[in-house]
Amino acid sequence: MELPFKAILNSETDTKKIATDFSKIVKKGDVICLYGDLGSGKTFFVKSVCENFEINEVNSPTFAIVNEYFGKLKVYHFDFYRLKNSDELMDIGFYEYLNDKDAVLFIEWSEKFPEILPRNRIEIYLKFIDESKREIKIIKI
Repeated sequence: MELPFKAILNSETDTKKIATDFSKIVKKGDVICLYGDLGSGKTFFVKSVCENFEINEVNSPTFAIVNEYFGKLKVYHFDFYRLKNSDELMDIGFYEYLNDKDAVLFIEWSEKFPEILPRNRIEIYLKFIDESKREIKIIKI
């Protein structure tokens, strides 16, 4: 997969295929920010990528704020949806997670606090086309 990348996802099977292709370019230290409306497939995409790292217990971290997974790679999976301000991230040591160069970070709802995102990151945009179709765009900043 080369970035930038854009495709139409017609099914979960399409999403899993793109996630598999994407997982081949993911490396330790990457920060991956996911954007999209509620239900657009952000968590499903993260779960599908993680399956390629032999991580099979991926859940939405909406209430926990962050989940940690261990497989072929160490993965931190953040969800900013319920956070009211970035101070809540500081309270859980967000920058320590961010500075762990042996891990990959996925951040859902990262648009809530753009000021704390690293300059170098990968952004994934999931957009509804209709009930069963999504558009995915992946860019490297």
